[in-house]
Amino acid sequence: MTRSLVIFAHPCHESFSRALFDATCGAIKSSGHEVDIIDLYAEGFQPVLTAEERRTYHEIGPNLLPVKNYVERLQAADRLIFVFPVWNFGYPAILKGFLDRVFLPGVSFALEGDRIRRKLTNIRHLAAVTTYGASRLQAVICGDPPRRSVTRHVRMVVHPRAKVRYLALYGMNQTTQNQRDNFLSRVIRVMGTW
Repeated sequence: MTRSLVIFAHPCHESFSRALFDATCGAIKSSGHEVDIIDLYAEGFQPVLTAEERRTYHEIGPNLLPVKNYVERLQAADRLIFVFPVWNFGYPAILKGFLDRVFLPGVSFALEGDRIRRKLTNIRHLAAVTTYGASRLQAVICGDPPRRSVTRHVRMVVHPRAKVRYLALYGMNQTTQNQRDNFLSRVIRVMGTW
């Protein structure tokens, strides 16, 4: 049995993002896998890197203390799934803060001279489930930073042969109920068999 860490970043429980989160967790559980949930807003995660945390950022050991629980859960997972909306062509601030505060030296990477070595090789599946208000074309014109971050930046710190999925519904503000239902079904299908 694998252990999936699902990180959710949306403040509103009535949102479509919440429906995607529930569907993601449900599909993973129904396929027989364990699910560990981090609901950043519900947990009141503090996304701001403090001055002291920045000063000890490269001191492995002291840098882990403020986020030890999150680090342990990340290191215990086989799968890492982010569920979030794209706002202003980026992550919600709370999710960006999670990456800044938890994906630390000694946790997600190690500096060895002039080289960076990946540390989260326990993660063999990486995915994002997200929505955009903008169209796919608009996102591409802007460089689609969230897609690039998941499929390049985060991918660089997990297992080198990790399976990566990026499930996105573009043009959310203009979608029909049928389009949202179809995307929800796709998420359930992919997360249940991936």
